[in-house]
Amino acid sequence: MKIPPLLHQISNSFRQFIPSALRRLFLAIVLSSCLIILSGCQASAPKDDGVIRLTLWQGINPPANRDVFQKLVDKFNQTHTDIQVESIFAGGLDQQLPKILAAVVGNVPPDILSFYPQLTGQFRELDAIRPLEDWLNKLPLKSEVSPNLLAALTLDDHLWSVPLYTSNIGIFYRPQLFQAAGITETPKTWSELREVAKKLTIDKNGDGKPEQHGMLLPLGKGEWTVFSWFPFLWSAGGEIITDNRPNLNTEAAVTALQFWQDLIKDGSVKLSPPERGYEEDDFIAGRVAMQITGPWTYIMKSNVDYQVFPMPASVEQATVIGDGNFYVMKTNPAREKAALKFLEFVLSEEFQTEWSIGTGFLPVNIKSAQSAAYQKFMNQKPVLKVFLDQMPVARGRPIIAGYNSLSDSLGRAIEATLLGESPEKALKTAQDRLELIWHQN
Repeated sequence: MKIPPLLHQISNSFRQFIPSALRRLFLAIVLSSCLIILSGCQASAPKDDGVIRLTLWQGINPPANRDVFQKLVDKFNQTHTDIQVESIFAGGLDQQLPKILAAVVGNVPPDILSFYPQLTGQFRELDAIRPLEDWLNKLPLKSEVSPNLLAALTLDDHLWSVPLYTSNIGIFYRPQLFQAAGITETPKTWSELREVAKKLTIDKNGDGKPEQHGMLLPLGKGEWTVFSWFPFLWSAGGEIITDNRPNLNTEAAVTALQFWQDLIKDGSVKLSPPERGYEEDDFIAGRVAMQITGPWTYIMKSNVDYQVFPMPASVEQATVIGDGNFYVMKTNPAREKAALKFLEFVLSEEFQTEWSIGTGFLPVNIKSAQSAAYQKFMNQKPVLKVFLDQMPVARGRPIIAGYNSLSDSLGRAIEATLLGESPEKALKTAQDRLELIWHQN
């Protein structure tokens, strides 16, 4: 069977994060999925009533958040009789990728796609998404969107998506444990964080093994580990991308990894089970006094005492954006124009206020964040102010093609360092691995 040229392009584009042993299976899945999608599309003919019917694929979770989104889609549909958006839950984001590729191959993509921005580079290589800066620059609405959010979604001077929601990470802590340890101020610098973590590490029964650790760090090479470490890299004044290529061998990267290793050497850190650093059990049980996470955490719904402080700084203040975004897929001018109309609604104060209050995410619209309704909501959940105040120093992870390989190699370096490898050696090994991957592509 002859493979379409676009499928070759997809295979090459995703080579860096699909192991060679799985490529044949991957191609088979994509091809078979194409047949299913194409046959489904042929089964129903569009209505000729002058209404543009758009399909939107999303993986919004939990279901309660999905319900909030559907109500807002319904509101858009009620006020735009010439455009009707059908929101389709396409499964978890990882489950969606084969479907998306199949749709691109079969030339039947959704009109609007909600996906994480780290695949922007791959989607762009496939010529599957349209740039949005010309459209957004003409809208007065642009001035209402946080500039750093748009910067995080820009690659090679083009804006490839817009944010649905935003958030960032800080450090949750147990005030009662701070009080018991005689700590009256939260740490603002790395050195203060290190000292506080020591004070909060307590061997209660004298057996030489602390029952309470100062802080939890995520063990593993997965994206959560990488995500949690990025603020430390940036706070040290570092970058890991030079001219759209990874560059892990930097002084700042070493400094950031060394700090995590120092916390371990102090004995004040508990490492999570592998790839489970986002779970809150140890924090809720009082086995750790501090945990790096964001406002989506279950901690905010638990009955334990908790507060949040901003990410401590080294050279500069920094945190990492946790976001969801929308792409406009390439279809035809009329459908793309209609999709942009929906995105304009998504960025509006009206949408963002209702969405943020309903889900707990931070608004991407500045007027929404300042609105009386949202301020009232924030007064009920005052810890949200910490995350809102951090937004000006929040940055997005890279969105270059090959981010998956970059994240995997960086995650391996972080994991190796947490297990005792020197930061310099771990980063060199990771960089050497990346050089081979980038050379192949």
